[in-house]
Amino acid sequence: MLNLCIPCDSLARAVGADQVAEALLGEAARRQLPLHIKRTSARGLYWLEPLVELETDHARQGFGPVTVEDVPGLLDALVTNAIGHPLALGPVEEMPYLKTQQRLLFARAGITRPLSLDDYHANGGFEGLRQATLMEADEVVAAVLESGLRGRGGAAFPAGIKWRTVRQAQATQKYVVCNADEGDSGTFADRMLMEGDPFLLIEGMIIAGLAVGASQGFIYVRSEYPDAIRSLNEAILLAREAGYLDVAGNGVAFDLQVRVGAGAYICGEETALLESLEGKRGIVRAKPPLPALEGLFGQPTLVHNVLTLASVPIILAKGAAFYRDFGMGRSLGTLPFQLAGNIRHGGLVERAFGLTLRELVEGYGGGTASGRPIKAAQVGGPLGAWVPPEQFDTPLDYEAFAAIGAMLGHGGVVLADDTLNMAGMARFALRFCAEESCGKCTPCRIGSTRGVEVVDRLIASSDPAYRESQAGLLRDLCDTLQYGSLCAMGGMTAYPVASALKYFPADFGLEATP
Repeated sequence: MLNLCIPCDSLARAVGADQVAEALLGEAARRQLPLHIKRTSARGLYWLEPLVELETDHARQGFGPVTVEDVPGLLDALVTNAIGHPLALGPVEEMPYLKTQQRLLFARAGITRPLSLDDYHANGGFEGLRQATLMEADEVVAAVLESGLRGRGGAAFPAGIKWRTVRQAQATQKYVVCNADEGDSGTFADRMLMEGDPFLLIEGMIIAGLAVGASQGFIYVRSEYPDAIRSLNEAILLAREAGYLDVAGNGVAFDLQVRVGAGAYICGEETALLESLEGKRGIVRAKPPLPALEGLFGQPTLVHNVLTLASVPIILAKGAAFYRDFGMGRSLGTLPFQLAGNIRHGGLVERAFGLTLRELVEGYGGGTASGRPIKAAQVGGPLGAWVPPEQFDTPLDYEAFAAIGAMLGHGGVVLADDTLNMAGMARFALRFCAEESCGKCTPCRIGSTRGVEVVDRLIASSDPAYRESQAGLLRDLCDTLQYGSLCAMGGMTAYPVASALKYFPADFGLEATP
């Protein structure tokens, strides 16, 4: 019997994983060859998808990327000597790309079936919840605080402080809300986890509810993630039937539901998300009051993104000290970096904070897919700064990136070669902000539109003096956006524009400043 593993991840399916699985089963049946295929989560080696893994007594042997046309030859190799096959990758977990990672959140990626409780249990699942039920709620909150976990959604606020605030708030009803509105270009870690390891997120939310005294949880997922929505709904049903939402069988019910967004980028901002959850238009709220005190329906609400909540079971299962041993400075634990854009080896890399951007994009990513020189990497989504190669030795750390006028955000990294025009990307950022703004504050609503006009005038002019005057106006506008906007939507729009102006003035027809 040949036992094969093929991912059911939506990216793998988009490039033909389902067709390859069907072709393998059909060809094996024609040959009367015993064959079993297990559909697992994805490892995140996306440039090799569809990835087919052969289970052996010692390790899984990988082959990829496999097409339907490769199937007959692959089956010939599998029953004889697969090592010499041109698509053979050797033992998958020994591949340098994977072996050198430090996978905590994605420890089960590519190994387990997403909706198998047995697989989840066999690989450490629900151990964090078991430990949490043996502790007082205040001890659980203390463990999260001591771990040094910071929000992985971009702001990097200490998670334990939020937990303590919600825990201490006096209310008969509290909520836990997961912000799964992953809308940044080049990011896919949330999607991978929700599709591939949904029980980890569910476990994290149950622990959070137990710790802060919340009885209701919501997972707010973007509508563009139908596979993640389906996976979460099925996993919640399985967890409920198995008794996990009745916390440790002690009669404490924690209801958990999925809510689907309508495609507004602004609903990635936590207060706009809460407005949407309440059935209103997604508009940013002024703070204070903080959501931890007056959040969903005016009640104390713990709001975190997917990766933050999914880190909690690891902290409870292995201890705060274990988690704190990863990382550097105040950036502790690991972050799943997502490599996309013009990159040779696009995929997911989970490492402790502290490796450099160069190690990430050149060591793991292999440089540009085009083979041309690297021009820059945009870190932190479509409103992240453009980082030039001379700053690639900066450690991937919240404070280190802030020091160079950039931010890590959700860990997305989009690479570009020397053909990309940065004036066009600055205009895109401003136009994006104008289209996605909720319209509540003037700097974001008006400033982004005026910014597009300034860029257009700047690049259309042939007068050096006029160009310089417009560049000065654009810099002033960036300051207004950054410091005057109500939320990070307008504030962060300044990052790609200011960094493009600073490091790539020639793309705007400007002279380089000394």
